[in-house]
Amino acid sequence: MFISINKALDASKARREDNEKGFTLIELLVVVLIIGILSAIAIPIFLGQQNQAKEAATKSDLANLKVAVVSSATANNGTYPTTTAGLASYGFVQSSNTTAVSIIGANSNGICLSATSTTGTVFYITNSAGVSTTACTAPTP
Repeated sequence: MFISINKALDASKARREDNEKGFTLIELLVVVLIIGILSAIAIPIFLGQQNQAKEAATKSDLANLKVAVVSSATANNGTYPTTTAGLASYGFVQSSNTTAVSIIGANSNGICLSATSTTGTVFYITNSAGVSTTACTAPTP
């Protein structure tokens, strides 16, 4: 009699174990929690990298603008442009990551150019210095 009860219990236990496939609610909650923590770490890093890329594009635009201004002056017997209009023929093409570019001042004594990134950062470049966030002034004539 005890043997038949033990066999019946073992058979019942084996059937339950065969039917218990999948994850428990606790296991699923732990996985969701881990994914949430990893997302909270990764998303701000990704957004920061995106902003750095946009600012790098604006810095590149500013350096290209400087080359175009100097090329224009060379082609026009030392007459520097006062606006960016017409500088496409000298190789300047503004990227979508730059909202505004301007020639603050340009003459034979120096160059001062500015560009604003879509992140809101304004960058400046002169004939004697590289790109920076320090404002420059128009060179004296």
